[in-house]
Amino acid sequence: MKKLMLIIPIIFLIYLPAVFSHPATDTVVYLITCGPGTETYSIYGHSAIRIVIPEKNSDILYNWGVFDFSTPNFAWKFAKGRLDYMLGVEPLQRFLQGYFFEQRYVYSQKINLNADETQHLIALINDNLKPENVSYRYDFFYDDCSTRIRDLFEKSIGEKLLYPPAESGEIPTFREMVGKYQNPFPWLKFGIDLIMGSPGEKKASFRDRMFLPIDMQNGLSETFINRAGKMIPLLQNPEVILDFDPLVVRQKFFISPVFVFNLLLIIIIIISALLKTKKVNNLVDIIVFSVFSILVLLMIFFNFFTDHQQMKWNLNIIWINPFILLCLITLILNKTGSIWFRIVFFISLAFFVFHLFLPQEFNNAIIPLVLILLTRSSVRAGFDWNPFSLKKQHI
Repeated sequence: MKKLMLIIPIIFLIYLPAVFSHPATDTVVYLITCGPGTETYSIYGHSAIRIVIPEKNSDILYNWGVFDFSTPNFAWKFAKGRLDYMLGVEPLQRFLQGYFFEQRYVYSQKINLNADETQHLIALINDNLKPENVSYRYDFFYDDCSTRIRDLFEKSIGEKLLYPPAESGEIPTFREMVGKYQNPFPWLKFGIDLIMGSPGEKKASFRDRMFLPIDMQNGLSETFINRAGKMIPLLQNPEVILDFDPLVVRQKFFISPVFVFNLLLIIIIIISALLKTKKVNNLVDIIVFSVFSILVLLMIFFNFFTDHQQMKWNLNIIWINPFILLCLITLILNKTGSIWFRIVFFISLAFFVFHLFLPQEFNNAIIPLVLILLTRSSVRAGFDWNPFSLKKQHI
């Protein structure tokens, strides 16, 4: 999605009524689709509406992916899911500058609207530009820069807009839909998989999948308008405005989460087997349980204290559970606390055994993390069968 900045110059808000008063027969509407970038905000691509009035030499772009970085308490509102996005307006050439610099392709496709549909679409955009409507509460799956455009097409065309028949075969989940864009960035994918909850496992219908700009372009390219029994394609073939090859990101396995966490697991097992001194084990466990405690706080926040619905009901909270905080407290206070370590051990073991049967998909990189928890909690739990146990060290 487009790099987000405040781009609603007052001059365009003043100029728009004159533009929109022009006869719709001279107006041409386009769907703009931009290729993915390499930054977190840009890996999914971006969508916008372009309205051209040749007689007035007007070529204006309408973009629902804008927010203001100067918003008070920006980071907190973003984390809480209470950051408002808005409709931005700018000339096409200004819009293209950023994409040229980032070497991302941009396609323009004429939308086959008649005069009435164009006039209706313009009226809807005008309504979006009203001060009370220009901002909206962003929802990544259901209300974003792409779904806003899809909804405008549905409203301006009405029942004449026909999506393809229901598809057969496997329907992807929302997690799978975003995952295909995250795959080149394994650390980003790991982080998003970690904080995305069970709502990510919902099946994404043909219409639902249009929350992603490139998928919306593909979907609308298969969509028709029924005019007096004649099926007219909604979109014409793409016109290339900026021509760049799709960016290729080379993955490096040796710095991927799976490799790094497995290496840490091996190091933890070696330390547990060879180093039995109280000082070393205290240091190792305070570090390990401090890191996991941070993850616990994140799990609690995103499960219970954010408005991001996609992060609710996150079953990662089973293995990243609040008992880990109690383990850290006992370590800091230099108490035994074997009961808390036993609880963490058994919960981690149950998760490891049954995670494939839970109604949520988990990133493969969490497995070595669960095994690290199992290893270090078993060391502190005082099990007689455990050769790594420190119970005889009176720690």
